[in-house]
Amino acid sequence: MSHVKKAIIPAAGLGTRFLPATKTVPKEMLTLVDAPTILYVVEEAVEAGIEDIILIAGRGKHAIEDFFDTSYELEDKLARAGNLNLLDRLTKIRNMANIISIRQKQALGLGHAVYCGKSVVGDEPFAVLLGDEITISQNGQKSVTSQLVENFSETQLSSISIMEVPDQDVSKYGIAEVQKISGCRYKVLSVIEKPDPKDIKSRMAMPGRYVFDSQIFEEIKNAQPGLNGEIQLTDSMKSLISHKGMEALTFTTKRFDAGDKLGYLKASVELALMNPELEIQFRNYLIELVKGWGK
Repeated sequence: MSHVKKAIIPAAGLGTRFLPATKTVPKEMLTLVDAPTILYVVEEAVEAGIEDIILIAGRGKHAIEDFFDTSYELEDKLARAGNLNLLDRLTKIRNMANIISIRQKQALGLGHAVYCGKSVVGDEPFAVLLGDEITISQNGQKSVTSQLVENFSETQLSSISIMEVPDQDVSKYGIAEVQKISGCRYKVLSVIEKPDPKDIKSRMAMPGRYVFDSQIFEEIKNAQPGLNGEIQLTDSMKSLISHKGMEALTFTTKRFDAGDKLGYLKASVELALMNPELEIQFRNYLIELVKGWGK
């Protein structure tokens, strides 16, 4: 039985939706309360038992690599000042997983970005977590990636997360046509990239969490450019479904599209309300702010 110990996080995008902020700062390093977006994604992977994180990065992304590296001067200063809690947090960040960075020299689509990780992943199953999708577990909930990893361990089938979206959002996502098995489990019949809602009945979107059998690499290798001339991951997923099958799981954890301005703001507010240091004061501020709008 194969177990998932590696994850690929595509992080080569230009972040055009957040310009001018992302001209010099990678979108994955934009802060949600007191941590960069990418940290929430890596923490989710680690919580699922992932040991090796493969970052697929582009030019100008050195800040991500530096974040997970040692900062001797800063750590020494914190130690001398006796700020041991913050020092401990920084130490845990750089020791939480093996961070491996691979350069994607051309932006040729998500399928191509995933394929860039083949040299590290090899013949093992692996997870893919999109770097601008944030899922937050509360009250003992399993993370989305943990659910997928467990489902793969039980079935040895590639497993993806899905969520129902309204008609107006169908064209923003890859959509999965599914057949219910039981509870939150579904058999995946087919997938399509950003369809017109008139052309498909399913409203089950794929929000960026996957676990794949390594066979996906062979499917990507043989894929032809699709939508926008890119190597689409969904096209290779179709081939994988026909050859080996695939399952999908719905989830109940909170999820935010932090690659979208409104989603990023929603994530910032809700994560602040979950933060023990800020919760009460920030909640009171929001209440007073809303009261002021009514005057």
